[in-house]
Amino acid sequence: MTPESSSELPATVTAPLIGRARFAPGDIVRHRMFDFRGVVFDIDPVFANTDEWYEAIPEEIRPSKEQPYYHLLAENGDSSYIAYVSQQNLVADSEGGPIDHPQIEAMFDGLDHGRYRVRAIHRH
Repeated sequence: MTPESSSELPATVTAPLIGRARFAPGDIVRHRMFDFRGVVFDIDPVFANTDEWYEAIPEEIRPSKEQPYYHLLAENGDSSYIAYVSQQNLVADSEGGPIDHPQIEAMFDGLDHGRYRVRAIHRH
């Protein structure tokens, strides 16, 4: 059997293309319904959290799992935290100001024209 033989090739995995993502690491976004904003630091092409977390969202506002989900360094008027948000619930932030989160400097090299520059060490 030659190396080109299909029986020796690794199995292929079918996954949605991340090309559907509206936002990229470094983009500043705002939640559509809740009063918080954040900076994207990672993206899952589809829902990749626990079923417990998903089921805790009230059914009438529960988003589809089949869309990109974003990991955010988030802030609201009271605190900073990590948020996990569906694409349908995010919009670009028109405020454009900095995000007040203690992990910003560890992941980003500063704000440039309304978005954060990802540190070279964190790029894929």
